[in-house]
Amino acid sequence: MKQSFIIFSVLFYISCSNFSDERFGLVIHGGAGTITRENMSAEKEAEYISKLSAALKTGYEILEKGGSSLDAVEATIRVMEDCPLFNAGKGAVFTGEGTNELDASIMDGETHQAGAVAGVKTVKNPITAARKVMEETRHVLLAGDGADVFANEQGLEIVPNSYFHTERRFKSLMKAKEKEIEKHGTVGCVALDKKGNLAAGTSTGGLTNKRWGRVGDSPIIGAGTYASNETCAVSGTGQGEYFIRGSVAYDIAAQMDYEKKSVQDAAQAVVDKLTDRGGTGGVIAMDAKGNFAMPFNTEGMYRGYYFSDSELTVKIYKD
Repeated sequence: MKQSFIIFSVLFYISCSNFSDERFGLVIHGGAGTITRENMSAEKEAEYISKLSAALKTGYEILEKGGSSLDAVEATIRVMEDCPLFNAGKGAVFTGEGTNELDASIMDGETHQAGAVAGVKTVKNPITAARKVMEETRHVLLAGDGADVFANEQGLEIVPNSYFHTERRFKSLMKAKEKEIEKHGTVGCVALDKKGNLAAGTSTGGLTNKRWGRVGDSPIIGAGTYASNETCAVSGTGQGEYFIRGSVAYDIAAQMDYEKKSVQDAAQAVVDKLTDRGGTGGVIAMDAKGNFAMPFNTEGMYRGYYFSDSELTVKIYKD
């Protein structure tokens, strides 16, 4: 009896030790585009670094306490949605009609369940609405007024569309109208928890000067967001139409599954394919062991990572 107890105690200790030693952490992005040192003031750079760091710390603390990757992804993205620096939530860009329409999605790598909202106008935190769609309905994607009504029914924080109006984004709209250009941006997060489960989420205001009703890749599972414990978790940022046509997020997972590529090789191959087809942007991708990649083909991408065996790191520029 005593011997059995000793064996059980040793096995229990080994099990607990292995659990605590498992790598966990998260990777984030805050959009890719024409981001250069020449166009960035020291003050603005410090603001971005501060907010990206705060987002990483928020998600990491959840994971460190044994929280789920889903909880970490949602909370991390909410930090960026509440910051006017990023094209998501409070900082969402304007449509050509001068309104704001927001998209978001989230996916659970363990169950392959997913939820998304598109074209919402009154939901303060679209990523939370996306999770509610996943957990409280039999659907994957709700759009437009139906998504706004659903969010209200779920007790989420509802705001007037004017909440999303910022002077900086309005000036961008005026410039876009003059030059007939479209600027894009997104925020996203992929996370791995102590149980080895992956999750991914993406949130955006879309393209500056877009047609009202336009939906990009961010709320499309397999295009802008994907997660599976069997392969990887992915969040993308860039020209949404190209990401949709190329099923960018799922393509990375497929190359890992069918061609047995590493997450780094698969992510780079897909971004190279995006480049060849004329698209711009980047992705963050992570496998179930915590290996990750952050490739992009633009001049910069707001990005960072924080793992149990590494320091918090934030990067902005290509070099």
